[in-house]
Amino acid sequence: MKAAGSLTEIYERRVAAGELQGDPAQRAVLPVLEDIRSHLEHVPTRKRGLLGGLFHKPADVPQGLYLWGGVGRGKSMLMDMFVEALSISGKRRVHFHAFMQEVQERLEKARAGEAADAVAPVAEGIGKGLRLLALDEMQITDIADAMIVGRLFEKLFDLGIVVVTTSNRPPEDLYKNGLNRQLFLPFINLLRKKMVVHELASPKDYREGILEGSRRWFCPNDGTARKAIDRHWQDLTGGASSPLALRVKGREVILPAFHNGIARARFHDLCGAALGPADYLALSNVIRLLILEDIPRLGRENYNEARRFVTLIDVLYEARTGLIASAAATPEMLYVEGEGSFEFDRTASRLHEMMKPDWGSGG
Repeated sequence: MKAAGSLTEIYERRVAAGELQGDPAQRAVLPVLEDIRSHLEHVPTRKRGLLGGLFHKPADVPQGLYLWGGVGRGKSMLMDMFVEALSISGKRRVHFHAFMQEVQERLEKARAGEAADAVAPVAEGIGKGLRLLALDEMQITDIADAMIVGRLFEKLFDLGIVVVTTSNRPPEDLYKNGLNRQLFLPFINLLRKKMVVHELASPKDYREGILEGSRRWFCPNDGTARKAIDRHWQDLTGGASSPLALRVKGREVILPAFHNGIARARFHDLCGAALGPADYLALSNVIRLLILEDIPRLGRENYNEARRFVTLIDVLYEARTGLIASAAATPEMLYVEGEGSFEFDRTASRLHEMMKPDWGSGG
């Protein structure tokens, strides 16, 4: 069912209802998204390929949108509003990292089938029946992704697929200082050709305001702590989430709940499994805030889990990832005896620093 009114009207209704704070920078993006919406809803498609094929390419394909800006400015919210209001079949919204993992898995299967050009059938498979691809948080840090995105997106654009994406950085800063970056540069030119590049230049980080002055470490780990964390999760994500699986060196790291750069997991999920620095680094590349629940007391009986927890905190600290946690004790009382307790002093110090109101990249 088509949403009532333009995106601007939908936005203003949400402002009037107190769901959003009106922001001039956000309002400036709405006409760009409305233009894309109008094209997609009113321009017919035409068959393409041999004998008409099974794919349909629009007769007139509008430019997409590359929306970039600082953390917490409302980029994902605006994209979600656009996707929800868009009354067409063949629309898909997905986190960029999850999308690229899907692409890499499809490429592996295509190569196993001895496809002469693995990218072409992968693009055809992804694009079947698709008219809009909405990608949240485009960032490219992996050379495997960097080397194939240009050809992949060229094929997707050739299929007539409109791409709307958000990012924390302008196209020119994607894969910055990456290995063989000169091979990546044509992709930047392609983005600028096929998409309107728009900076969401709002001075306000709305997520930061949500946590400002709020507790971030809850102990003891009881029902009161659970309710407080539930409130944080609801405020930060609206309660929307889905699992995210990260593939790292052939294995999967599962985040049970993930939405727009915010993840929620239990201690056992991330420290009970045989994970290491590479896994936690992959996590830090995707999330800006981790809600970690049920941290137990640490000691001889769970020494391996304690070591992983120390590594996890080290990685999150270096990445300046935000942290909210529930635990059996305060940081300095988590690990008071047994091998490794002396070295834990540094971790406790880092945890206290990470609990400060101004810590993190997106809170």
